[in-house]
Amino acid sequence: MDTLTAENSLRALKGVGPRMVERLAKLNIASLADLLFHLPLRYQDRSRVRPLGSLRPGEEVLVEATIDLGEIKFGRRRMLLVQISDGSGALLLRFFHFSNQQKQQLARGVKIRCFGEVRRGPQSLEMVHPEYQLGEDAGTDDPAQSATDSDKTLTPVYPVTEGLHQIGMRKLMAQLVERLAENKIELAELLPARLRHEKQMPTLREALLFIHQPPVDTQVGDLQAARHPAYQRLIFEELLAHYLSLRQLRYRMREHRATKLKAGSYGQRFIDALPFALTAAQLRVYEQIKKDIAQPVPMQRLVQGDVGSGKTVIAVLAALCAVEQGYQAVIMAPTEILAEQHFHNIEQWMAALGIHVTWLSGKLKTAQRRQALEDLAEGVTQIAVGTHALFQEEVRFARLALVVVDEQHRFGVHQRLALREKGREGDRYPHQLIMTATPIPRTLSMAAYADLDVSVIDELPPGRKPVETVVLPESRRDEIVQRVHHACQQGKQVYWVCTLIEESEALQCQAAEETAQQLAGALADVTVALVHGRMKPAEKESVMQAFKQGEIDLLVATTVIEVGVDVANANLMIIENAERLGLAQLHQLRGRVGRGEQASVCVLMYKNLSQQARERLAVMRETSDGFEIARRDLALRGPGEILGTKQTGLLQLKIADLQRDQLQVEEVAAVADELLENNPANAEALIKRWTGSASRFADV
Repeated sequence: MDTLTAENSLRALKGVGPRMVERLAKLNIASLADLLFHLPLRYQDRSRVRPLGSLRPGEEVLVEATIDLGEIKFGRRRMLLVQISDGSGALLLRFFHFSNQQKQQLARGVKIRCFGEVRRGPQSLEMVHPEYQLGEDAGTDDPAQSATDSDKTLTPVYPVTEGLHQIGMRKLMAQLVERLAENKIELAELLPARLRHEKQMPTLREALLFIHQPPVDTQVGDLQAARHPAYQRLIFEELLAHYLSLRQLRYRMREHRATKLKAGSYGQRFIDALPFALTAAQLRVYEQIKKDIAQPVPMQRLVQGDVGSGKTVIAVLAALCAVEQGYQAVIMAPTEILAEQHFHNIEQWMAALGIHVTWLSGKLKTAQRRQALEDLAEGVTQIAVGTHALFQEEVRFARLALVVVDEQHRFGVHQRLALREKGREGDRYPHQLIMTATPIPRTLSMAAYADLDVSVIDELPPGRKPVETVVLPESRRDEIVQRVHHACQQGKQVYWVCTLIEESEALQCQAAEETAQQLAGALADVTVALVHGRMKPAEKESVMQAFKQGEIDLLVATTVIEVGVDVANANLMIIENAERLGLAQLHQLRGRVGRGEQASVCVLMYKNLSQQARERLAVMRETSDGFEIARRDLALRGPGEILGTKQTGLLQLKIADLQRDQLQVEEVAAVADELLENNPANAEALIKRWTGSASRFADV
């Protein structure tokens, strides 16, 4: 009997040679276990033949018919067109890639069985490159010519890669599933017996057999909704493995040492000098941080706080704890403009305490960069502020004790860990404080950040007035321009945000330049300026400083002003093409106004509204609560987009869905802690089973 372990060779399967091993590796499949847990994306029903006369566009169907005509047509592309009929109707098969042998086989009078998606063509319904079989004997080794796999089960559709198509993947999987069905493969039950009994779970063998080969009478809709107990069993396992991998990372981190830090007089002097009082939420989070960094193990804390809740002040207070005891702190932001704003604010705050702050970005001139690197390496710099340039290889710190990462979801976990390595001295690591202005619903936060302690600044500074949000069509642009004119005449400042037209920064900047020229022409007595991502840092900084100082009335900008820019006198924002942006980005942009004492307005201007865009803009009009917006965003878009594609700590889930399955997360967390305490071997085996050769943090 085979035992599924990472050592089991894929070469044991028929059809797997060196080239196939390479192709499977692209799918993170390096063993039989990896292959068995490579699960279908969806299913096709190939058990019932449909009459051609009953077909509708968009359906995936199996048909049987007779070829009436096959001919090559020359247009913009050479193509083979095959007309088929079955007495109830007709269908056109269209091939762009074909051989002379295929052309000869697809001849008049030949019986054909096809599977594919029905599309609406220029003259009739058609299929493009269907899978097919010819004649009475349908056996063929050509992947393009196999229309059915079984009439007893639904046909699975797997994730595939170049050089390995569905038919090939199904042939490999069929061999493995056959061994599983015949009990030739031993599968360890790694979940606690109590849990399996309480939840009446099928065995792992039963669950896998069902998911790879669901009976033909299974409703495809039920499979897609993952309601079947087989799905629930595997979903629980996968969520548990994901959660365990992050908890394991946390435990490994806690085996490391860190310098114990404590707050001194610097922090209190900084608080006393601020022109505002800290909120109760800020003070609560500061106390949590002080408790963390006083321990001899590295702090791993995530601070969530809505736009304008005062996370930067908390970061500086944490940094002062390191500085006062002779250590360095570093604060990293994802964009030049946000990092620059942090630098200027912190440099200004630290001047009174005599603390040396250094700026480091990828766009520094050679001499400036050399000096910054020397200051960091020699310990002259006490607080460093910058972009991802901070974790480049040549950057050296003298005594780094605290790392602050702002807007965590824009960085991958590996980038965060690379910066932590900069401060490593033997087995001693720096403390880490991770911040995000993207509120994340609790269950999603539990699943995505199980390696971190989480704090929430759930209170805005007193005096902040909610921003009124108005949704208007592009057809009222002239009226909006007059509203801008009126605001500027009253001494107020205005943002006009040009959103992404195409996936091209150059086109976006060009659109912003044209908009700035149009507005300057329409508003002759208004000072108009432009800021976008392709400007030199010095230019951007000059424009932003002029805007902050009130020398500019109307700032036309791309979404580079999404985070960090703080101008109290700006109380009107216009966002063009607002329907193109997600809720999180709209909320971030809107947070740039409403920072003074006067009422503020954000106008969301749209051109074409899809149903989802209409729902997004309605949410923006209804609430300014970042956590409520995040909850609605999760419902509309799903977790992947909210956390950001660079959030590599969130494993690529194969079968679970954090939005659909969020109710399981709390139970998963409890079972994970139980397993890690009572059966760490099973916990390790679960992680390996579900992450396989793609296991993320084995070297931490």
